[in-house]
Amino acid sequence: MTEKKTGRLLAIATKNMKRAPMTLKESTHVTVEQGVEGDHRGKPGDRQVTVISKDSWDAACQALGEQIPWIARRANMLISDIIFEESTGQFIKIGNLLLEITGETKPCDRMDEYYPGLQNVLKPGWRGGVTCKVIRSGYVKLGDIVTLADSTD
Repeated sequence: MTEKKTGRLLAIATKNMKRAPMTLKESTHVTVEQGVEGDHRGKPGDRQVTVISKDSWDAACQALGEQIPWIARRANMLISDIIFEESTGQFIKIGNLLLEITGETKPCDRMDEYYPGLQNVLKPGWRGGVTCKVIRSGYVKLGDIVTLADSTD
């Protein structure tokens, strides 16, 4: 039997071009062809959507001793109650949307531009989140149930 973990979709954000400010959304379409609607990174490939765990983000903030808004990470979605460490090949389901986790979102120098030391505290345990490929398009909204599973069942 497939092990499943569940959480909730807490936040959605996009940026319309590289280094642009993040825009918060209450709902959005996510498609195989364009990724998260309105996000510049949506072209098909292994990094269409980025997802971060609230628990991991909180741990990074605690390590810094500072509460930093999650959008500083520049991820598309913030999820509760799920840790993504070593989850490559697993699947995230939100409503009809199905994402395949393709790897860890590596913390970059941009993190330290936002807050010195942020890049280093995001490195342990995949605190910086995961990159995903859209397998099945869907519409998502804040509060949706999120499931992490080893298969698409």
